Amino acid sequence: MNEPPENAETTHFGFRDVPLAAKQILVDDVFHSVANRYDLMNDLMSVGLHRAWKDALVAAVNPPKDRPTANRPPEERPPAGRRFSLLDLAGGTGDVAFRVLAAGGSATRATVVDISADMLTVGRERAAARGLAGVAFVEGNAESLPFPDRSFDAVTIAFGIRNVPRIEAALSEARRVLAIGGRFLCLEFSAVDVPGFDALYDLYSFNVIPALGRWITGDAEAYRYLVESIRRFPRPESFAGMMRTAGFVRVSFRPLTGGIVALHSGWRL
Repeated sequence: MNEPPENAETTHFGFRDVPLAAKQILVDDVFHSVANRYDLMNDLMSVGLHRAWKDALVAAVNPPKDRPTANRPPEERPPAGRRFSLLDLAGGTGDVAFRVLAAGGSATRATVVDISADMLTVGRERAAARGLAGVAFVEGNAESLPFPDRSFDAVTIAFGIRNVPRIEAALSEARRVLAIGGRFLCLEFSAVDVPGFDALYDLYSFNVIPALGRWITGDAEAYRYLVESIRRFPRPESFAGMMRTAGFVRVSFRPLTGGIVALHSGWRL
């Protein structure tokens, strides 16, 4: 891995404390290592559950659909559904964006931002293979988004916020680029709240997942970091407080699958 720079401020990289400016370099190395097998590993690690979790996220986004036009001549058909613009942060492979496009109408558009060029390459290739024209891929940092204020109807981030060095800055930027009435949705691993299941989950996380990472991607340490980063992420109540501090209102969260994951929601009103 690259050597991190010196920095007086510190943050965590998994269970390690590192200089704040170093975390992004270290995270970039992780995703450079796993980009080509990232979605396959998501299936294996979650036993396919990540699909249901993302379905819940897309249902909450609720992009507008086209109005029915069956049995009506072209000149009498209503215009396509309301234009809807999604920003998906840290979504380089396009998985969430593709799902939102499929759920929405013909006027739905998606922009994927990721700091990892390797992840974006995978996403662009997948979009081209599917013939998707309604999605754009932008290399950028969630802490400093290259978009004007109030540019998007919804901002999503799935399993990526815990990799951001300055979470508060990313939340502030997400709110800035949301239109008035827009919704921020964050899907992130959480704290298991079923007695007995938590010990089993820890056993699986710290033993099986790194072994799967070694087998599928050749990099056990990348997945050891991902497991550790889950444990260091704020509890749902604390993260909800961070969202409120960033200016979101009507903040809420919903545990999924015994608390393995939480779906966080906030609005810009």
